[in-house]
Amino acid sequence: MKHLLVLLALAATPAAAQISVEDAWIRATPPGAKTAAGYMIIRADSADRLLSVTSPAAERVETHITVQDGDVMRMREAKGYELPANGTLQLKPGGGHLMFVNIKAPMKEGTSVPATLKFQRAGEIKVEFQVRPLAGSEHHGH
Repeated sequence: MKHLLVLLALAATPAAAQISVEDAWIRATPPGAKTAAGYMIIRADSADRLLSVTSPAAERVETHITVQDGDVMRMREAKGYELPANGTLQLKPGGGHLMFVNIKAPMKEGTSVPATLKFQRAGEIKVEFQVRPLAGSEHHGH
C-alpha cells in the first residue's frame, strides 16, 4: 500500500512547464540608438509567467505593452507576461514587446543577440534573437 501512495504522489506532482520560444528577433538599430525592440513567440504547455529578461547586449530589458490612449498608441512597461496553459504569447510590432534599454552597441542585421528569459515555473531559458533589417521587417516579402 505504501508504494501505491508514493506512485500517486509522484503522478500528482506537476512536471516542469515545457516552454518553447520561436521566431525571436530584434529590429536592427540606426547608429546612436539607445533602445532596440525584441519580439518572439512563446508557447507553454502549462500556465506560467515571464518574469524578466536579461541580455549582455543591454543595460536592462523591459517587458512592454502597447496601449491605446485615445487615438495615440503608447508603450508602457508591464510587470511580465502571463502564459496561458497550452497557449501562445506573441510579442510583435504594434503589440507587446521587449525593450532592450541602453544597448551597448548597435544591433546589426545578420547578427544574433543572446538573452535569458526567466519564468516563474520553468526557470531560465536562453534564447538567441536574430537581428533583422530596420526597414520592412514586418512585411516578409509582401
